[in-house]
Amino acid sequence: MAVSTRERIHILQIKLLQWYAQHGRDLPWRQTRDPYQILVSEIMLHQTQVNRVIPKFQEWLKAYPTFEALATAPIEEVQQLWRPLGYNFRPLRLHQIAKFVVKEHQGNLPKKMEQLLALPGIGRYTAGALLSFAFHKDAPIVDTNIRRVIQRIFGVKENPMRGVGKKRIWQLAEAMIPESKAYIFNQALIDFGALLCTAKNPRCSDCFVKKICIWSESACYKKQLVHVLKTN
Repeated sequence: MAVSTRERIHILQIKLLQWYAQHGRDLPWRQTRDPYQILVSEIMLHQTQVNRVIPKFQEWLKAYPTFEALATAPIEEVQQLWRPLGYNFRPLRLHQIAKFVVKEHQGNLPKKMEQLLALPGIGRYTAGALLSFAFHKDAPIVDTNIRRVIQRIFGVKENPMRGVGKKRIWQLAEAMIPESKAYIFNQALIDFGALLCTAKNPRCSDCFVKKICIWSESACYKKQLVHVLKTN
């Protein structure tokens, strides 16, 4: 019997939160609701592995514990502390944001989507992450991991990076959030994509939602077909 999108979402919500309660990663930025610290972690995590970010995140907060401390720091010092994370435009961006927040928002990160998007270099993902992780609002986020998870489970065939496909991915990301639980659900989605539903060699046999995953069903069918062709 075919599973509807609504049923797929409901099952995913239950199963994913159960899995995350047992297997979610214990990361330092998940132990705080400080908007500044969460912003720092999100900028650092952009295209950088978690294990490389953890020590630098802790070092950064010792040097610049607040927006005010970062805003008044010499940019050369900020850039030096950032190394060796790479993508060296990111410390410049953080420094610009800190100055903007101190000047325009009295050192407090704004809590509305449109205000966050007005910050230098802040896009829809980072704004959603700040709203859900720092302010516990039901805002969707779509990063590489989440995009892949949604595309596979719901069988999104269009290009997920643009047009109809991109719109569909964001719609599903928003529809999936259990009421008042974006804070934990978005983290669970990230970890699921990073630990189980990986880009290469996903652990489909261990997956708790493989029975409702359109991609998994298709992949299993293809494997069975290859086996039949090889044995005949």
